[in-house]
Amino acid sequence: MRDEIWGKVCDVFVVRVGRNAFASWIEPLRLADLTSSTARIEAPTKFMRDWVARNYAEKLLTELRAAGAEVERVEFVVAPVRPVSVSAVTSAAVPAAAMATAGDAPAPETQAAPEAQSVPATARNPETDDLRSAPLDSRFTFSNFVVGKPNELAHAAARRVAEGGPVTFNPLFLYGGVGLGKTHLMHAIAHELRVQQPQARVLYLSAEQFMYRFINALRERQIMDFKGLFRSVDVLMVDDVQFIAGKDSTQEEFFHTFNALVDQRKQIVISADRAPGEIKDLEERIKSRLQCGLVVDLHPTDYELRLGILQTKIDLYRSQYPGVSIEHSVIEFLAHRIATNVRVLEGALMRLFAFASLVGREISLDLAQECLTDILRDSERKVSIDEIQRKVAEHFNIRLSDMIGPKRLRNYARPRQIAMYLSKKMTTRSLPEIGRRFGGRDHTTIMHGVRKIESLMADDRQLAEDVALLRRLIES
Repeated sequence: MRDEIWGKVCDVFVVRVGRNAFASWIEPLRLADLTSSTARIEAPTKFMRDWVARNYAEKLLTELRAAGAEVERVEFVVAPVRPVSVSAVTSAAVPAAAMATAGDAPAPETQAAPEAQSVPATARNPETDDLRSAPLDSRFTFSNFVVGKPNELAHAAARRVAEGGPVTFNPLFLYGGVGLGKTHLMHAIAHELRVQQPQARVLYLSAEQFMYRFINALRERQIMDFKGLFRSVDVLMVDDVQFIAGKDSTQEEFFHTFNALVDQRKQIVISADRAPGEIKDLEERIKSRLQCGLVVDLHPTDYELRLGILQTKIDLYRSQYPGVSIEHSVIEFLAHRIATNVRVLEGALMRLFAFASLVGREISLDLAQECLTDILRDSERKVSIDEIQRKVAEHFNIRLSDMIGPKRLRNYARPRQIAMYLSKKMTTRSLPEIGRRFGGRDHTTIMHGVRKIESLMADDRQLAEDVALLRRLIES
């Protein structure tokens, strides 16, 4: 009866708060008792007990009553320590302040939410240790990561860190656009470290989760516990560090935590959506620290890499959807048309397999165009200014920061104007918005750059060819 009631409550909360928040806060709980008009709910740690009591007590009481429990109050307690096997101890989640935000590391749009992974018992002490990583996706391992030219350096660097041993570069900073594999590599490193070094204290979380823990420690007057926890880890992994930009107190604590771990020669792995020097409102001293290690760019995928990713997924989906066949022309079509985001690419393929299985048809080019109308339409128009800037900077072999910065030298100014021209022609962004993405320039400067390139293209054949080549590269 008790398990049935709790199951009904959990079903409601999955829908109400979302899968990520549910996995973080509700799934680790256990309904221990329903006697004496009181529902006693056990949480694995004091931290989680206090947070759930503050934020979910009334909602839990309401849903318990709706599920048939005759209770008047909910009591939260810390679960007693129980003897467990090595494979039974799992890491619980510490979510972001806003439950599920775009900056966290959620599961890909088209895949199931991450599951908490097993952590060796020798690496954790439930009585004294609040070292709680965000959940790791079991699919995000090195064996499932498709390596190609755009990401081979990032993969090799991540592998080196995952091997453990002496710290060779600190921090490892991975950056790139959405859906290029940053989070996959972060999870893969954590998975490998927990296998190779079960005694190591590995903490993986998003920058927003770091901020939430810090704010909670301030509120609860437990800042020394917070400092002690983060300075005691062997490997600290922070995803999407750009989210602490502009948050002065959090940046201050991150800076001191970073320095303390580097001084102890502990490994730090950071990811962001852009290079350290390009993160607006991030303190200069933090930018400097982040740039002192190995900074690796995950470039947008090329056609060959997308083909490899699709082929890997097809091998998986064939076992899930037996009897469904796919024409090779469809694979080439998807690799060509969906070029900016690997998550969208994988989701499109999974949709095709599911649709073909339901209607009993082969995955042909006609079926793909029929089934993926919305994705194909979005992929056609969603070229980002960031991608244009990166492509132009790479083409002219200059640093991105120089191209969008204030320097007026010709070898920076001309590529800058080309990037402005392509941003105007290939995106739907307004001139003022494009200006903001180019170092806060006025919209008249963007208009001048666009007209300048249009004028030069009429007379300068080489420039026209460069612009045409860049358009093809960006669209591919």
